[in-house]
Amino acid sequence: MKANTSAFLQSSLENNLDLNTIYIKITHELRKVENLLKEMINSSNPLINEIGNYLFRKSGKRIRPALLLLCSKLLGYKGTKDILFSALIEAIHTASLIHDDIVDNSELRRGQPTVHAKWGPNITVLLGDYLYMRTIDQALKNSSRKIMEVLTQVTTEMVEGEITEYYHSGNLALKEEQYFDIIKKKTASLFRATCQISSLLAESNEQVEFQLAEFGLNLGMAFQIVDDLLDFTGDEDRLGKPALSDLREGRVTLPLIFTLQEGNSYLKNKVTAYFQNKGHSEGLRNEILEIVIKNGALKYAMAKAREFGERSKKLILDFPASIYRDSLVLFTDFLL
Repeated sequence: MKANTSAFLQSSLENNLDLNTIYIKITHELRKVENLLKEMINSSNPLINEIGNYLFRKSGKRIRPALLLLCSKLLGYKGTKDILFSALIEAIHTASLIHDDIVDNSELRRGQPTVHAKWGPNITVLLGDYLYMRTIDQALKNSSRKIMEVLTQVTTEMVEGEITEYYHSGNLALKEEQYFDIIKKKTASLFRATCQISSLLAESNEQVEFQLAEFGLNLGMAFQIVDDLLDFTGDEDRLGKPALSDLREGRVTLPLIFTLQEGNSYLKNKVTAYFQNKGHSEGLRNEILEIVIKNGALKYAMAKAREFGERSKKLILDFPASIYRDSLVLFTDFLL
């Protein structure tokens, strides 16, 4: 890789990696994405405006919009629709989070009260629906049939993934392959669609479309595994919620699957007890964490995430050298 490493990439790798460095060539476009998101939620209804302002009061990492913008520029796209579709992808993502928080009865997201905690589940369901339909309306007015197919397919997959995860809630017999299928649908599919749309906007050939879609899919898989790991390794200040909150909600993720497949009946009993008391026992939580860590499950899960990350980097390094390709390589490293 060093032979193909630009000065920008080498310098970034040698210094502390941050999103400001990765986004350096798309900062202006990301500001426009923020403005579009606020316009999308604008309504004559004051309650929609109030909730919309709360939703988009902070810009966040905007991982998916940045991914679409970097991929479109990698392909030499010169238009402006990449900004619009970056906003639409982020709106779909936000709508899915709104609904997820209701399903999980989550009180906090990133340390702040969720929409449903502030306004209740009824209005929150409708707000998520409203945001999604605004997305579809804008997409219909500005996209090809193929892009619409990608958007409708990915939203269907995301819902299927969430339903499958809910169906397997608390299932301690969940297999690794089933877990991968769930995260592929609920998370990685949107990464795939994000990158695929950039190639469709640039009118690339089918090989480029496939390659970028696979890049996004593998990156999304790595991203979700790492995100699931944070439930075991992150502290409350960083996560905005206590450790093992996902497990308390019934989500069985890769570290637990790895430990349980060794036939650890003691752990199984502890997790069952954790479910039964709704995750309120700090003693049980600490015991579960200790067992999972001692069994090497966190290292195993991180190794799997890196496998997907390396696949994504290999796919993107096939493209001609440019600052946008370098930024996508750095993006992969940052997410891991």
